[in-house]
Amino acid sequence: MKLIRFGNPGAERPGILDEHNVRRDLSDRFSDWDREFFNKGGLEEIEAYLSINPRPTAVADDERWAAPIARPGKVICIGLNYSDHAKESNMEIPKEPIIFQKGANTVVGPYDPIIIPRDSEKTDWEVELGVVIGKNARYLQTREEAASYIAGYTVVNDVSERAFQLERGGQWTKGKSCDNFSPMGPWLLTADKVDDVHNLRLQLRVNGQTMQDGNTRNLIFDVYYIVHYLSQFMTLEAGDLILTGTPAGVGLGMKPPLYLKAGDTVELIIDGLGEQKQVCEPA
Repeated sequence: MKLIRFGNPGAERPGILDEHNVRRDLSDRFSDWDREFFNKGGLEEIEAYLSINPRPTAVADDERWAAPIARPGKVICIGLNYSDHAKESNMEIPKEPIIFQKGANTVVGPYDPIIIPRDSEKTDWEVELGVVIGKNARYLQTREEAASYIAGYTVVNDVSERAFQLERGGQWTKGKSCDNFSPMGPWLLTADKVDDVHNLRLQLRVNGQTMQDGNTRNLIFDVYYIVHYLSQFMTLEAGDLILTGTPAGVGLGMKPPLYLKAGDTVELIIDGLGEQKQVCEPA
């Protein structure tokens, strides 16, 4: 199942993308794809609803694509989780996952603009597999157990301002939490529809040129391990978003480095999870 949301910022409504790639409005039955929805077993409720009403009202073509879940409680990120990216960053492969957070208000739609922050000269791109938690997880016992706590997967652009991140006191969150720094979607593909989350191709292009081309089989810490690991330090709540890391090819790793500027176009794709496209705008 592909969960989507649509509508203007602050007035988004929930829906699905059907087998014919038609967006369907489910707002007459569900309020949103949020923590409450996931915690009460909402995915099963959708199945029941569609068995009775298999063709809900279609969404108008001109409706904005929003992030496929409501604002999450937490956006937790895993740094340097591909060995090739660690190498291009001149950093050692981590022995344990590197954890940082982004502001939850960075999450926007897949076609919303990337906003270049004021005085920024080092705004960078990062294609990442996003994981949405489906039920509260705390002190999970095994890596294998973690799989049942995942609602689904999505595409996220972990936009980063490298000077803020690395040159202003080493505060990664500071360089990750600017407005519109987490374009998400276009849909959330439920976990039961993903054959192998550890064999998904990720690609990113800037102005038509391929910059990143990786695969989740090269994750240092795999998806299930990450969920299990995080649950030892914090309660993962339903609707939380985890960004699992980015492969090589970020602007910081270019020689010389290359960064985004107003007017640039960024396109992202992950197997089965759809495509994003953003145009960069000044703050």
